[in-house]
Amino acid sequence: MSSNLERFLQCVTPTVSSRLLPQSCFNDLNSLWQPPGKERIEYFTLGDLWDCYDEWSAYGAGTPVLLNGSESVMQYYVPYLSAIQIYTNKSAGTSRTRKEDSDVAEFESDSWSDDSGSDNLSRSLSNNSSRTWDAISEDSSFDQEGSWPMRDRLGCLYLQYFEMASPYWRVPLMDKITELAQNYTALMTLKSVDLSPASWMAVAWYPIYHIPNRENVKDLSACFLTYHTLSSSFQDNAVENTNTNIGNGTCHPESLRIVEEECKEESKDGISLPPFGLATYKLQGDVWIKPHTSDYERMIHLYSASESWLKQLGVHHHDFNFFTFHSTM
Repeated sequence: MSSNLERFLQCVTPTVSSRLLPQSCFNDLNSLWQPPGKERIEYFTLGDLWDCYDEWSAYGAGTPVLLNGSESVMQYYVPYLSAIQIYTNKSAGTSRTRKEDSDVAEFESDSWSDDSGSDNLSRSLSNNSSRTWDAISEDSSFDQEGSWPMRDRLGCLYLQYFEMASPYWRVPLMDKITELAQNYTALMTLKSVDLSPASWMAVAWYPIYHIPNRENVKDLSACFLTYHTLSSSFQDNAVENTNTNIGNGTCHPESLRIVEEECKEESKDGISLPPFGLATYKLQGDVWIKPHTSDYERMIHLYSASESWLKQLGVHHHDFNFFTFHSTM
């Protein structure tokens, strides 16, 4: 008995194939990052994580949405890498110098000022939103040097990427990862146990189509920004977080129930990375926030978690600023 919001969060949660760390490797872990006394430690490789987004990047991730109490559609979203920071211990990957990190900032994305051709994209933003995106892009620059002292305490910064381009010009998450991996090969091989708890990523989800097609359903134009931890040290807490404060959902047709069970079935074997934070854009009507449920409180909790996370790391996240500026909550 889940709401549309809960089903969305469930269906965009990657479940990664898990592996067991050999006992001989336990002493090599940073004791500050891993809980003591664990006899077995599950982990995943980043390469396996990206595999979860491969099909989604090509065809979209489907989530069942209940409309008007009885009508249902399958809404598909394409994931885009919005931001990522990977901190490692010194033995896990090659540390990068400030000069190299500065080069990454230049590689992050090309600035844009022309929104020609945007009408051809089903997920295009309005002209007013496009101009706002330009303005926020100009305000999103920040002094990378100022946050280096904190980074030294969080581990070795191996990679950071912040998408600044308009959604018109972005490539799906898997394509962006493949692009980044050309210069950062460990992006495919690093293990979750090698990552500092400060390692995270944000995924922007933009709608592309729904089946069956429905005309003028504005509620289905909503976009989402989900935040996920990448470190093994947070996995247990993340799972517990998703199982608490779940509100009473609304009844939905059997077709939705079947798809929902399929989403749950996929998460039985492996490590799930449910969103610990969330921001939304173009969230209108009551499709995503149902009255008499805890949807609104859950949305506020996830948004606050995102905001707190970014403040603690001293990060100015471009997409988060844009979503916040246009929030209808």
